[in-house]
Order: sequence, then C-alpha cells, then structure tokens
Amino acid sequence: MKIFGSTDILLPKSADMHRWAVIACDQFTSDTAYWQRVADTVGQEASTLHMILPEAHLGSADEAACVKKINATMDAYLAGDVFATYAGSYVYVERTLLNGTVRPGLIGAVDLEEYDYNPGSVSAVRATEKTVLERIPPRQRVRKDAGIEFPHVLMLCDDDKKQLLEPIAALKAQLPLLYDFDLMEGGGHITGWLVQGQVAQDFDARLAEYIASVPAKYADLKGAPVTLAVGDGNHSLATTKSCYEALKAANPGVDLSNHPARFALVELENIHDDSQVFEPIHRILFDVNGKKLLDDLKAVCAEDGFAVEYVMGAERGTLYLDKAKGELAVAVLQEFLDQWMKNNPCEIDYIHGDDEVAELAQKENAIGFLLPSMEKHQLFRGVISGGVLPRKTFSMGHAREKRYYLEGRKIK
Repeated sequence: MKIFGSTDILLPKSADMHRWAVIACDQFTSDTAYWQRVADTVGQEASTLHMILPEAHLGSADEAACVKKINATMDAYLAGDVFATYAGSYVYVERTLLNGTVRPGLIGAVDLEEYDYNPGSVSAVRATEKTVLERIPPRQRVRKDAGIEFPHVLMLCDDDKKQLLEPIAALKAQLPLLYDFDLMEGGGHITGWLVQGQVAQDFDARLAEYIASVPAKYADLKGAPVTLAVGDGNHSLATTKSCYEALKAANPGVDLSNHPARFALVELENIHDDSQVFEPIHRILFDVNGKKLLDDLKAVCAEDGFAVEYVMGAERGTLYLDKAKGELAVAVLQEFLDQWMKNNPCEIDYIHGDDEVAELAQKENAIGFLLPSMEKHQLFRGVISGGVLPRKTFSMGHAREKRYYLEGRKIK
C-alpha cells in the first residue's frame, strides 16, 4: 500500500446504528450534560461509546478503570461475534450536515510510515497545525492496550480536479449499502457503501496518478510537497503514530511492514468539495495597549496586502498585511503577535464568531482582529511554505459536524 489504501474494516452485524455511533471524544469536553445524554441514549446497547474515553475523563481519578473497561469491552465484542469484517475494503461515506449539504468521504488506512507530525517534517502526510506534544501521553494510555481503533481523523487531499472521490459517488447506486441512519444529538444523517473489487482498484489507480502529480503541483514553492494533510483529529493520529514508534522500538529487527499498528483508519475528504467550509478563527487581545500594537503592526503591512479588520471599542479599521511575509493572513498576524507579546505581555484568545469578537473588543484595553476565511487552495500551500499552519488557523465546521465513531479496525 502506498500512503492510503484499503484495509479490513469492522462494522457491527446487527446493532442499532443510532446508538452505535457517537461523536469524537474531543468534542463537548466541558459539557458533561451532552455526554450524559449520550450515555442515557445508548444504555447497555452495543456502542462505540463503550470503547472510547471522552476526553473530559482524561487525567481523572477513574481514568485507569475506564480504560480497563474499554479494553475488556473490545475483547468481548470481538469474541462475541458483534462484528462483520469487510476484508480489503473501503467505505464510501456521505454525511448530511445540519444545513443540508452532503460531505463525502472515503474510509481507508493511511500508512504511518508516510506521516510525521514533527516540526520541519517533509513527509508525504503531515499535520496542518502544530502538534502539542503534551497532549499525546494521556491519549497513549488509552490506546496502548486497545485491540480495536475507531477513527475520528479527517484526512484532506488537494484534489481540485475532483478525480479521486467523485467517480465513486457516481457509482454509489451500484455499491452494497452498509448503513443509512440519523446520528444522535443533532449530528445529521450518514450513509455508507462498501467499496471493493474493480471500483476499489480504479480508485487505487487514480490515487497513484494523483500522488505522481503532486510535486509538479507545488513546484513554485520551496518546501517539500504534501500529498495528504490532517484536517481534523491530528492529536489522535499523532498518538497512533507514537504508539507505532514505541512498538518498533520494543521490537528491534522485527519485520513490522504488515503489522496492523503500522496503519491507521481515517476518512479521506477533498478540500475542494462544496461541503467543505473553513471558518476563520479570530484573535482578541486583553490588557493590551491597542494603539501601540496598531502602530507597531505597520511594520508588516503593505498596500496590496491581506485585508484584516480590527475592532477596538468604538474604533474599527482595516489593516493590509504584507503577502510577502506569508501565504496566509493568519500566518503573518500570528507571527507578529507571538514576537510582539514577548516584549508586551498581554492575554490572547481565539474566537469563532464576528459578533463575539466585536462584543469582547468593547472591553477596556482590548482589541480584536477579524481574519478572512482561508481560501481552500491556500491550505496545502501554507503547510508547504510554513511547515505547519499557525495554531487556531481554521475550523472544519461546527462541533456536531465532527466525525462520529462508526467503522473500526483491529490493531493487534
């Protein structure tokens, strides 16, 4: 397999799918009521809820007991004939979001030998944003003894020609239907089809062509080209990678080329699909001398630069950040703020909504910056040029639009 391919996929044989699928564990971390409702909905029915640890529990007093129960549940489900195995397969997925748009994706396995989340990586598969290394060890404790993985990782391709997933969508009526149901807690609707045989082989051939075309696509940039980028769930995938590296370190000289832990189940999506909406994450600073900040910001401005609006009390204006200093407005601004704050201590926060920023900027000694939405073609170019994007660059949809756990894969 090269970078991304088919794999043996687990799905429940007869579970209530509405109860089976639950949202990514890193969502609603402060909303205990959400997870309690999920638990009430699931009850004792077979569910991925019993095989994940909501991150609100990471580091809690009952974490070890929860992890032990998770591993026991996985073993019981495998032994109890809960799963059907679809060997050497993909799953084509269509997620109907709350606004009615349909987000397509393809479930398959990424080769962790091709992925590196470290700064300065030149691997084919890379993180889009900086990985916080301190977030990995707690997640390792959950995964290290697990027998099954369930992904919430969304992997992106920069397929502006729409040659990879779209041909599968055109054939979906001919594919075996695996599931078709409403997700709990306002998650919309999801449908999945089995992709095997000739349809899978044709996809593999198109993917090989796409991979071969990548170097020429970014030939005008100095950095190493990126084939696939992690759009969501980077810390989950980084944990998977770290566990695989630990396995290699513990087995020197052992051939692990076909070990299941070398691969990770992910959903591949096309950044250029109409359903992909990248929402900007704005900046607001508190306890700051806003006038000095604006004056100093002139050093990174240019007449034909990126337009960034600022709000400071009743004052509003527009800055034009120099495009020569970065591929993205957020990169130019964040780099400046990181350096400026070293000599001008203040507090910074990251806010999604325009109105929220405007309201918070009314506070004394506060200033907000409203960043433009990132153009889709800028994502891969920004990663190639800058290594990774600045933290809090963009959000792929709202919390309820994150991936739900559904398909699984043995990792032992």
